[in-house]
Amino acid sequence: MKLFMISLGCSKNKVDSEMILGALGKGVELIDDPNDADLILINTCAFIESARKEAIDTILEYSDYKKKDSKMVVCGCLSQRYKDELVKLLPEVDRFITIDEYKDVKKIISDVMNSRFVFDGEFDSLSRINTEPNYMRYIKISDGCLNRCAFCAIPLIRGKLKSREIDDIVAEVKKAVSEGAYEINLISQDTTKYGYDLTKRLMLVELLRELVKIEGNFKIRLLYLYPEVVTDELIDFIKDNDKMMHYFDIPIQHSEDKILKAMYRRSNKELIVNLFHKIRSLIPDAIIRTTMIVGFPYEEEEDVDNLIEFIKDIKFDRLGAFTFSLEEGTKACEYPNVISNDTKNRRYERLMAEQAKIALELNTKRLNTIIDGCFITGYDEESFMYTARSDEYAPDDIDGCIYVASIKELELGERISVKILDCDEYSLTGEAVFEN
Repeated sequence: MKLFMISLGCSKNKVDSEMILGALGKGVELIDDPNDADLILINTCAFIESARKEAIDTILEYSDYKKKDSKMVVCGCLSQRYKDELVKLLPEVDRFITIDEYKDVKKIISDVMNSRFVFDGEFDSLSRINTEPNYMRYIKISDGCLNRCAFCAIPLIRGKLKSREIDDIVAEVKKAVSEGAYEINLISQDTTKYGYDLTKRLMLVELLRELVKIEGNFKIRLLYLYPEVVTDELIDFIKDNDKMMHYFDIPIQHSEDKILKAMYRRSNKELIVNLFHKIRSLIPDAIIRTTMIVGFPYEEEEDVDNLIEFIKDIKFDRLGAFTFSLEEGTKACEYPNVISNDTKNRRYERLMAEQAKIALELNTKRLNTIIDGCFITGYDEESFMYTARSDEYAPDDIDGCIYVASIKELELGERISVKILDCDEYSLTGEAVFEN
């Protein structure tokens, strides 16, 4: 069967897509041209309004490619939350598959395709078919979330925290390393809460202890950490283990206590400031990334002024931001939502303009330094340079990259040292350094 697949949204969705591919098995050919597809499969995101719009637009766009005997299946978060409504609104789609139905995905797609094809795989982590470059993997350690942030619909879509067993995760990482993966990115909705549903205690460090025992040349990056449960034990473990990247992705959403309380976040400004200063003091080369929301109900200009002063103090290496999007079913629906889109966008621009100055200042300090362990991720036809990442750059197109000039031809995934010669706010530019 010829399959054309699109996976929208986050890396966690991408893992689900790869497990669906694994369930369909060896009889499936993944193709790049939807005109030739027997099945068009779209895995959707529904996190915020813009994601839902992108999903609907994508479905409508690719429905035009359906032939007489081809089918279209839509899965993921949009299907999970709005299946009944979508069945009526989008008759172009032959089947909407909810996340709860993934365990039966092989049979469902067989029925959609009228049993014309044989699917012989399994929907599990060891059978998933990697669609990322071979040097890296996303490893999803849990799904769902125990938090109930006032702005977030994820628990309404993904449900409560569901952690995988340690042995299962270890087996998947061993397999990835044996296949050449150097960069192991552990992901979930709340990575720091890993295992709490299994044992009523935080088990992330326990998991990491088992993962760093795996033989091979690889490193582990943690993504999606919540500030109130980034423990001293976790910081020390990252500091003391060579297989841990010194990378802290900690979404805090805001700096001001009034807003954090309204968001139902359990952290406060003092906790957040102390945490980041602790990380910087114990691990001076740590990369700290965060995410902010501006325009949340009750936010005033003074709060944005304080937020900007806060980021000037912390100097985040990476910072992304969203304007607040009201999501049905969340606590924020009960709040007075009177901040206009123009005001939200203006506050967003103020925040990101300040962050651009900070990022440029930090990148300028890297000039004439050498960054070891960079791995080649591609080739940029416009600049005639290779693109690369080091441990300082996550693979989700948020952090930017390093542009590399080289007198030698380089291979995808090859690790090199780069001397930094130029920079802008979101990228570094340099030349490959080779031993004589």
